[in-house]
Amino acid sequence: MHKLGKSFPDKLLIESFNYTFKKGERVGIVGPNGSGKSTLLKMILGEETPSKGKIITGDTVIFGHYSQGGIADKDHLKVIEVVQEIGEYITLEKGQKLTASQLCERFLFDGNQQYSYTSTLSGGEKRRLYLLTILMKNPNFLILDEPTNDLDILTLQALEEFLNDFPGCLLVVSHDRYFLDKLCDHLFVFEGGGRIKDFNGHYYEWREEQKRIDAIKTAAPKPVVEESPKKEKTKTKMGYMEKREWDALPGEIEALEVRRDALNAVFESTEQDPQEVAKAAAEIQKVIDALDEKEMRWLELSELDYE
Repeated sequence: MHKLGKSFPDKLLIESFNYTFKKGERVGIVGPNGSGKSTLLKMILGEETPSKGKIITGDTVIFGHYSQGGIADKDHLKVIEVVQEIGEYITLEKGQKLTASQLCERFLFDGNQQYSYTSTLSGGEKRRLYLLTILMKNPNFLILDEPTNDLDILTLQALEEFLNDFPGCLLVVSHDRYFLDKLCDHLFVFEGGGRIKDFNGHYYEWREEQKRIDAIKTAAPKPVVEESPKKEKTKTKMGYMEKREWDALPGEIEALEVRRDALNAVFESTEQDPQEVAKAAAEIQKVIDALDEKEMRWLELSELDYE
């Protein structure tokens, strides 16, 4: 991406962004809704034209894009047939190969269910099958757009395990800190106003850096300057109640993260109790949703003026 820019008449989304992907990179994309994350993906995929700059895609690049779409017009086919019409096997790291049937098993379609018709699948199972159709194309540049929004926790765990052996580039848009921390070690942070911060580190490291910056801003002495009545502040001032909410959010987020990790430990246990797993599966999505809400609120408040 060379001096990449994208704007609309009423909004600047991306301004002069440069980046060259290296083999095997794992990049997460974070930022408020409407900041340009999906637009960047569309430009990378060639579905949207940049306003400025250019994107050069290597001849050997094969994109795989998991979006909020799904399986269409496949009800007459069996699960295994949907996967096999794309390919018979895929190659993983170190030359390891997975057949279509083995890939189905890794994503919780056992031998019997592989021969079920797509029309009999639940909504969650159809989204899981849609994910398989993306992976079976054997991409070397995989883009996941908000996968935690519509994939259940067991499918996400299977996806994380699969990606441990994935040798290509990975680009993930998500509000789920846990998912990003496990998969990505580099971030594009959409800060608004066309700015994208290229952060070399995990999501939790970026959050810690933000906290340090916030602490410095709060502790720094205010410069004595002559106020101009004509100059208006560009930021909205944080009110008393918003400041109290801001102060409480880190503790609330941490408590939710502790609970989420405890629930994940149930899934990862070698001695699983089916009833405990079912209870954990029912609760964990609520915890993840609450985390998303708190972290989005934290991002919203971070845009306000502290003074």
